[in-house]
Amino acid sequence: MAKKPQSKTVRKIGTDNATRAKYPRHSVDRALQIPKAILEQHAGKPCTPEQAAQFLGFSSPKGPFAVEIASATKYGFLEREQGKICPTELARRILRPTSTDDEVKGYREAILKAPDISEVYKHYRGENIPDDETFFRNTLVDTFHIPEADFPDFKKIFFESLEKAKLIERHGDKTRVLDVSTEVPYSEEKSARIKKLGAEVAVKVGDTCFVNQPFAAPYGDYYEKIVKPAIEKTGLQPVRADAELFGTGKIIDQVWRGINAAKVLVAELTTRNPNVFYELGLAHALNKPVVLISSNEPDVPFDLQHIRVIYYDVSDPFWGAKLIEKVAENILSALTNPEEAIFKTAAVQETN
Repeated sequence: MAKKPQSKTVRKIGTDNATRAKYPRHSVDRALQIPKAILEQHAGKPCTPEQAAQFLGFSSPKGPFAVEIASATKYGFLEREQGKICPTELARRILRPTSTDDEVKGYREAILKAPDISEVYKHYRGENIPDDETFFRNTLVDTFHIPEADFPDFKKIFFESLEKAKLIERHGDKTRVLDVSTEVPYSEEKSARIKKLGAEVAVKVGDTCFVNQPFAAPYGDYYEKIVKPAIEKTGLQPVRADAELFGTGKIIDQVWRGINAAKVLVAELTTRNPNVFYELGLAHALNKPVVLISSNEPDVPFDLQHIRVIYYDVSDPFWGAKLIEKVAENILSALTNPEEAIFKTAAVQETN
């Protein structure tokens, strides 16, 4: 009698994984095993799963082999044709490259195709993976619906795949996810990702986003060119102290009112500007979510590093378009999951 409830629990977990966790169960390079065997032993021609299983010494095309087929398909390495499987052009490009960058570009394209892995990559691109594993796990579980029991498996596959695609950089003890998103000119149109994130956020007319940044060039110029367009993509009204907060009274009173009224803030940390940090202190006191951006890691104080920080590289010719998109995404994400963008001490005080 004791086994009956246990079997029900197992079935429930299996159903949960099947309906919610769609990620490939193998790393991006391991998922090439079947396409490679078909290329080497069958000249890349379509074959049955039974034949492919024999190429690799599997006794059956079911079970573990079927899972490998599913992984390869999710990365875009295999396609089905009248009950047969064959390597895709993407798999062939990686396995038989004709230029020096075919392999790494192919791996990156595969990661951007893979369910769940692609979404988590886009979430963290241009940022450091959280040092606190609890933050990382909670984001995967709450935002991307990865079952908590699958966290160790997903984490291993995710990091192994990004390493293979050279999408990770090490900065001391930090792990940064590189941004190789589509390199296209800035468009005022909302991307599919921003539309998806925006659908989860209720933004009212008149809701504001307060901007903390140095006024001197070049950072002051980023407001009109990058930060303001990014905020407008979210439906919020951008507000900056020097431009929008005119009126009688002391400037600090206006800044306080602007921060207090804002749903979220954007702060440029590059150069460690004293005014920016003072305004961050006010945001800290008000327990406001803040989207942080910086051109380098040393300008991010230690006690802010638990919050998501967008890092940009002005040597990248597409950095402006990427930063606009990323800032807009992080604003919407901060409104949906404010714990990712709120000062930890403020969040703790709120619960006490």
